[in-house]
Amino acid sequence: MKYIALLITLFTHVSFADVNLVKVDKSINKMYLLDGDKIVKEYHVAFGKNPQGHKQQEGDEKTPEGTYTLDYKKEDSSFYRAMHVSYPNKQDKEHAKKLGVSAGGFIMVHGQRNGLGWFSSITQQFNWTNGCIALTNNEMDEFMDLVKVGTTIKISE
Repeated sequence: MKYIALLITLFTHVSFADVNLVKVDKSINKMYLLDGDKIVKEYHVAFGKNPQGHKQQEGDEKTPEGTYTLDYKKEDSSFYRAMHVSYPNKQDKEHAKKLGVSAGGFIMVHGQRNGLGWFSSITQQFNWTNGCIALTNNEMDEFMDLVKVGTTIKISE
């Protein structure tokens, strides 16, 4: 009975959380959902194949660093559910223009490639995306339930 009460307490805590910040630490492949200063949920995530440093241009397989907004949900992608990161911002575009390249875009927090969710216990051990942030499909369901469109995401190394 104690265990049932504990599970109910944990479940209700997460389900009623008001996530107001998503914090990503690329150096340890972690994502934290925060309600104020309190960590509501922690995930192990996968990044772009070349995760070190800030995204400079389209095709560099880097995950951007900085403060962005999760600005819309996408249910019809090549991956199991997704939420868009507002990269590139004005500074990213200006920097890419100075380099004479495209900043890229369409960076998402997403689940596994459609049809390959069963493989996530292996894929999540590697940085495999083209610059996105990947979760397992079950984690992506939870993320989509807890994180509202308009939430800030801070990505750092």
